[in-house]
Amino acid sequence: MQNVRRYADVIASLEGVLWLSLAWSISLSAHMGSTEPTLASLLVIGALVVFCWAHRPLRYLLGRYHIRKRRTDMWIHILALPLLLAMFFHIMLEALLGSAWLPPKMLLFNILASAGWATYVMTLFIKFVIHGLKTRTK
Repeated sequence: MQNVRRYADVIASLEGVLWLSLAWSISLSAHMGSTEPTLASLLVIGALVVFCWAHRPLRYLLGRYHIRKRRTDMWIHILALPLLLAMFFHIMLEALLGSAWLPPKMLLFNILASAGWATYVMTLFIKFVIHGLKTRTK
C-alpha cells in the first residue's frame, strides 16, 4: 500500500512538472515571438500521454484511487489557487500602481504555480519523512 502512495506521489509530481513546463513555454513563446518552445513542450507531453495510454501496466497504475487523489491535490496546488491568486494580485497591483508597470498575467500565474508545485513537493517530502520515522520507531 505504501508503494502505491509513493508511486502516486512521484507520478503527480512529474505531471506537475510537465504542466509547469507547458505554462512556462507559453510565456517564453510570447516573449520570443515564436511558437517553438510551446510546440516542443506539447510534443513531449503528447508523447508521454500516448506512452501512458499504450502501456497497459502504466494505464492500470494511473487508474488507481491513490494516484487520482494525489493528482487532484497537485491540480489544486498548481492550477486552482494560482489562478485565483494571480487574478487577485493583478487587480490589486493595477489598482495601486496603474497598468503601466504590470507584468503579464501569465507570468504572474507561472510564478505562483511554480511556488504551489514546490509547496506540494515539499509537503509530500515532509509526509514521507514523518512516515519513515514512524515506521522506523515501530
